[in-house]
Amino acid sequence: MTHADNTKRPAARLGLKERYAMMTRGLGWDTTYQSMDDVFPFDKFEGIKIHDWDQWEDPFRLTMDAYWKFQGEKEKKLYAIIDAFQQNNGQFNISDPRYLNTLKLFLTGVSPLEYAAHRGYAMAGRSLRGVGARVACQMQSIDELRHAQTQFHTISHFNKYFNGLHDPQHMHDRVWYLSVPKSYFEDAMSAGPFEFITAISFSFEYVLTNLLFMPFMSGAAYNGDMATVTFGFSAQSDESRHMTLGLEVVKFILEQDPDNVPIVQKWVDKWFWRGYRLLTLVAMMMDYMLPKRVMSWSEAWEMYFEKNGGALFQDLARYGIRMPKYHEVATKEKSRLSHEAWATFNNYGHAADFNVWVPRPEEMDWLSEKYPETFDRMYRPRFEWLAEQERQGKRWFNNTLPMLCQTCQVPMFFTEPDDPTKICYRESSYHGMKHHFCSDGCKDIFDDEPEKYVQAWLPVHQIYQGNCFPEGTDPTVPGFDPLAAVLKYYHINDGADNGEFNTSPDKANWERWTGQDLSAQPAQPKVA
Repeated sequence: MTHADNTKRPAARLGLKERYAMMTRGLGWDTTYQSMDDVFPFDKFEGIKIHDWDQWEDPFRLTMDAYWKFQGEKEKKLYAIIDAFQQNNGQFNISDPRYLNTLKLFLTGVSPLEYAAHRGYAMAGRSLRGVGARVACQMQSIDELRHAQTQFHTISHFNKYFNGLHDPQHMHDRVWYLSVPKSYFEDAMSAGPFEFITAISFSFEYVLTNLLFMPFMSGAAYNGDMATVTFGFSAQSDESRHMTLGLEVVKFILEQDPDNVPIVQKWVDKWFWRGYRLLTLVAMMMDYMLPKRVMSWSEAWEMYFEKNGGALFQDLARYGIRMPKYHEVATKEKSRLSHEAWATFNNYGHAADFNVWVPRPEEMDWLSEKYPETFDRMYRPRFEWLAEQERQGKRWFNNTLPMLCQTCQVPMFFTEPDDPTKICYRESSYHGMKHHFCSDGCKDIFDDEPEKYVQAWLPVHQIYQGNCFPEGTDPTVPGFDPLAAVLKYYHINDGADNGEFNTSPDKANWERWTGQDLSAQPAQPKVA
């Protein structure tokens, strides 16, 4: 007689592939009392055809339990470093107080985009009927929220000591130049889910993200801001997943149906150009705002777009995708983009959240070295004249408002692709109204979707219409100062947070705290 073996055997561990399938496909179901088309109405209206959602694969096969473990470990390390930075007064280890203006630009212009991406991916995930895609969007949504939080927490330490870091969310929704990044994300979020993912995951995260994060994080390291470097590193593993998602989703769409190819190509053209125009702010920061520079904008463009981007689009050519339209125009502008932008901001620094200044002689020498064909010939004379005016006590700010491009919302200071001495101007008419554009790229985008872009909230128009004053403002009172009212509406304190660096409280406080005389600064060492 034999006895039954009652010994319990442990269940076989699921492999990574099976576990990922259970935690994604295994969580989905087809609806019954409502049709799938009614539950997911937005993933077909763009014209994209998906025949097999199960072909969507996450190369990382990351499940939510593993995700929380990885992120929790990163959080512990990040906040330990931030705490050490604060306890050791790390704000005094930066190279030069002018560097803080890059943080003001980042905090008001980039960090709110992380939160917008969090909302956008949550909406995109809800709109996609494929379970794998929904899980991937959910994780990226949480990533983006985490990035916004860590950036706000890290930079908040500097808010105790420097001006202009006190109200980034309020400024992001109102300040004139911040409408450039804000409009980019609102344009994407008001599109369909596939266009949103192409705009953010592919065009921004994969094609252009190195041109955004490399300058800021490497610039922080070169200038002694190790807290900012740390939140950049903490986000980097997330960014690698985001970049992979962006590339894989485009390939997935292209492989599903040949009819998807022209739709994706149109999006690639559109979002490359919109992203490139947004990066004007980064080009200016790299060449002019970093006291110690990492590389020039021109060098970064050559490395991260011409070489890396060129290789990417060679790979995508087998799907029928070509290089983005007007990429050759962007390449022509690489030797002048930052100079045109900084010259404009130098005129409008009194209405910005960060300080401006004329580059020092050794900095102009660096620019001459990096831009031998353009800087000395076209831009150095202007900056030397401005420096002389400042020495004579004639520092000048422009109190009129510039014309804005209807599409990218950047002031119309860009020059013709083949003539850097002539402002580029294009226009289109729609329902009897003329609309103005800074380039052929922006005009094409408008002409394809005019009913969308005629609704653009253009700050200059809103200011002239009286919509950018604090509630209760009476512009008819004697002596009314419209600029002061607009700055109050922006939460920029006139005379404290804005204007020329040499007369700013940041400079005065730094000299008082450190005993340095910044007016007699030695030449900064050149960075190769």
